[in-house]
Amino acid sequence: PHILVIISKMERGMWMFRYILDRIVAMFLTLFIIVSIAFMVVRLMPGSVYEMGGDLSQTVIDALNAKYHFDDPIIKQYGYFLQNIFLHWDWGTSAKMRPNVPVFEILRDRIPITLQINLISLFAALPVGMAAGIIAAIKKNTIIDHLVSLMVVLFISIPSFVFAAGLQYFLGFKTGVFPIIYNVSAKGLLRWQSMFMPILALAFDPIARVARYLRAELAETMNSEFMLLAKTKGLTYAQSTVRHGLRNSMVPMMNIIIPMFANVLGGSLVVESIFSVPGMGGLMVDSINASDHMLTVAILVFYAMISLITVLIVDISYGIVDPRVRMGGKK
Repeated sequence: PHILVIISKMERGMWMFRYILDRIVAMFLTLFIIVSIAFMVVRLMPGSVYEMGGDLSQTVIDALNAKYHFDDPIIKQYGYFLQNIFLHWDWGTSAKMRPNVPVFEILRDRIPITLQINLISLFAALPVGMAAGIIAAIKKNTIIDHLVSLMVVLFISIPSFVFAAGLQYFLGFKTGVFPIIYNVSAKGLLRWQSMFMPILALAFDPIARVARYLRAELAETMNSEFMLLAKTKGLTYAQSTVRHGLRNSMVPMMNIIIPMFANVLGGSLVVESIFSVPGMGGLMVDSINASDHMLTVAILVFYAMISLITVLIVDISYGIVDPRVRMGGKK
């Protein structure tokens, strides 16, 4: 019997290893496709990296185009691009934003502030959304439930950049409580004060999604048989909700929190530009406007990697929780 148990555990471990390996291979294949499409789309956009009208002469422009293969056909440019990545891990240098500076050195200075704002907005939204969802489920079909549902509809329907513009006008311009744009030179409390409105603008959407999901899960759980059994054992309505209903409703909700980060990160593209936050969002817009092709591709790769990693984590968590997920494909 002990040998059979050991063999069974080894088989489950092998299934899990193969499942994770398949997900990782699929992630890198998807990333390769995204990088290829991003390169083609960026290079085929109107405009050239080096153009007349600035400080560069036509001779210098021709030399730069020849050096970086911008005058070659798009297929050859793509071949040089892949060769530099796989052989030298070289994603190119910036041509306009910070000339001759490697693109990942530029991203290194911008990624921390973007991750900081997005992570804070997500973690701040979780308790607020959970509280709204619990209250709506407990007060189901009452005026409170209807108000929470209205809030959810508004927060999900209205884009984050609309909230950002409204916060700028009312909290920044009208009241003067918070600075209209991000203060780069601010330190300590003033720095957090300038980050408040971007964080708040990004937090509305996850608040609504958490509240909607938890309200639906908790309302269904509260009508289940084990909740009725808990009440018959003498637990009050609040005790049975907190000890049993909320705990069981939290398990499936964990699967939406990780992908939610990718949604918040996508919304920050415009919000960062509105508040002049020196993060990835403003850099993305500026690189596109400046036709800084290699920098644009590197930023797209960053966002693609974040999205794919979140999907990978969710897939692995599903495989750990439910063996049917990781074994279904093999059968």
